[in-house]
Amino acid sequence: MSAEPSARRGIPDATVARLPEYLRALTGLAERGITSVSSEELATAAGVRSAKLRKDLSHLGSYGVRGVGYEVDHLAYQISRELGLTQDWPVAIIGMGNLGHALAAYSGFATRGFRVVALLDQDASLHGQEIAGIAVQPMDTLDSLVSDEGLAIGVIATPAASAQGVCDQLVAAGVRSILNFAPCVLVVPEGVDVRKVDLSTELQILAFHEQRKALAAQGALDVAAVVSG
Repeated sequence: MSAEPSARRGIPDATVARLPEYLRALTGLAERGITSVSSEELATAAGVRSAKLRKDLSHLGSYGVRGVGYEVDHLAYQISRELGLTQDWPVAIIGMGNLGHALAAYSGFATRGFRVVALLDQDASLHGQEIAGIAVQPMDTLDSLVSDEGLAIGVIATPAASAQGVCDQLVAAGVRSILNFAPCVLVVPEGVDVRKVDLSTELQILAFHEQRKALAAQGALDVAAVVSG
């Protein structure tokens, strides 16, 4: 049914970006007691075209069974393994403002293969304060977190002005994967992966589409008024 991960190479970035959506859809199906699913049904649940889904899954070596579709649990395991979610990844969240607090309290990390091992902040007045059962630590503990806890991923939830400095500290400590919530572009050396989550940009894109819909609706009203007049 599928090849071992070590035997697979060259999965396109666009496919990798869609794998979490497929996993989310499969998890939802499993929770509803569904054991097998067609490519059309899975594609609908994930919000993509079925042809694109089949092509994406072919990169994993999984083609399903003609007339039956995909076994939900098996495919979910395949995708989890490809994404590296069959082991826990130690995560540190840096910046204990409102966003950092919310991320620290997010229960979804633990259920998706991520273990928050540290909360960090430059503000000494926050050190020792517990958030979601974890004490806030100073930034100079980064080196020990990498060596002792195997810290793999840093989540930056600081203001933009301090994000690059925090990023530099993470990289210097040996962290090679960073999730950035700060509204800025981070400069990192080769070999360091950065994913950016910019809430304001997403809202601006939604505002653009709302404006287009409003203008289209107004245009239709204007045409109707001319015709009726």
